[in-house]
Amino acid sequence: MIELKSAAEIERMAVTGRFVGELLAELKTVAAVGVNLMDVERHARRRIKERGAESCYWDYAPSFGRGPFRNVLCLSVNDAVLHGLPHDYVLADGDLLSIDMAVGIDGWVADSALSFVVGTPAPADLKLIEATEVALDAAIAAAQPGGKLGDISAAIGEVAHSYGYRVNSEFGGHGIGRTMHEDPHVSNTGRAGRGMKLTPGLTLALEPWLCATTDKITYDADGWTIRSADGSRTAHSEHTVAITPDGPQVLTLRPATAPAA
Repeated sequence: MIELKSAAEIERMAVTGRFVGELLAELKTVAAVGVNLMDVERHARRRIKERGAESCYWDYAPSFGRGPFRNVLCLSVNDAVLHGLPHDYVLADGDLLSIDMAVGIDGWVADSALSFVVGTPAPADLKLIEATEVALDAAIAAAQPGGKLGDISAAIGEVAHSYGYRVNSEFGGHGIGRTMHEDPHVSNTGRAGRGMKLTPGLTLALEPWLCATTDKITYDADGWTIRSADGSRTAHSEHTVAITPDGPQVLTLRPATAPAA
């Protein structure tokens, strides 16, 4: 079932979204060459606890995965793109890291992700990250009241293909609000003018993700971490967006300058 949110409820989601955006910006400064992924995870746990928020990932146990997640971040490195399980790994120069997080505050959830290179970036990695960011911008621009869900999917797919990448449609965006995953599913490729009507009050997590040279994925033995099937680099960008009468409202914007850690 799809629940449309009131303007007051969207503002409550925006409170959560501001915290998510601020913390992701902060974590980008924490994750540096020589830093262990578990230190990034522990930093996020501390900040979430201080805020009185609740992680949507902790104890998350969907049909995929092996047991409860028991972490507050998805940390995916290089060829890992989604649901990366935090583990004992020290970031090296040139690693491409994707951080994904979703939390709830006072019963309202926001979800966001970003990718960046730790240390010295390779041009191919920067291009891949840029493609996901441009695709996300296009998806947000297409999230107009009166439009169709397929407009969003088509916008993402068109950008990905323009950059020379193929799109996997097994995982994509989703509705969000009182819980992390709500209807509808938002594919990262599709046809404009198709699907459900975009109505004010609809809240969506839009999340283009790409693999450099394939659209196939594999799972690690941990049952969570999803990787490109050919070992190529990956990237992931995500924002929580509300459809309003005046157009799309991004609820998880990140500050230009991160607060001191």
